[in-house]
Amino acid sequence: MENYLRVGVISSTHGVHGEAKIYPTTDDIKRFDYLKEALIDTGKEYIPVHVTGVKYFKNMVILKFKEFDNIDQILPYRGMDLLVTRENAIPLKKGEYFVADLIGCQVITEKGEQLGELVDVLQTGANKVYVVKTTTGREILLPAIKDCILEKDIENKKIKVHIMKGLLDE
Repeated sequence: MENYLRVGVISSTHGVHGEAKIYPTTDDIKRFDYLKEALIDTGKEYIPVHVTGVKYFKNMVILKFKEFDNIDQILPYRGMDLLVTRENAIPLKKGEYFVADLIGCQVITEKGEQLGELVDVLQTGANKVYVVKTTTGREILLPAIKDCILEKDIENKKIKVHIMKGLLDE
């Protein structure tokens, strides 16, 4: 399991006092109301930051970090991920999992056949959709509903599925 979870991406600056516009990548945008500490992933290192202010504008979150006073200090971090440690993540309800923990799980059918590997989770209006890369290299989409997703064993990185009629048709 990953130690860090992405909650957003720094998309641009906001104003001249070092605020950053964040594109949220979390299910619960209001989680930023409780965010005190985060990390900026530069690709080479993690830079710790402390949140001192939160505002919402359209589909974006505007954060003020204690470490930055002006626009020039935040500019170099555009396009970089904003992470939280697992300890600072929002607690999950029973049966909920972080997407990062699902990625890489082996997907097997209820008959025990190897279907492939979960490579992505798409957020749609109705439900989430699991993107599975099959053993033949093809990508298939499985709705993340209880009729299709039978068991999730995150510890052993396995997901058991029922292939509903028509899902494997080309």
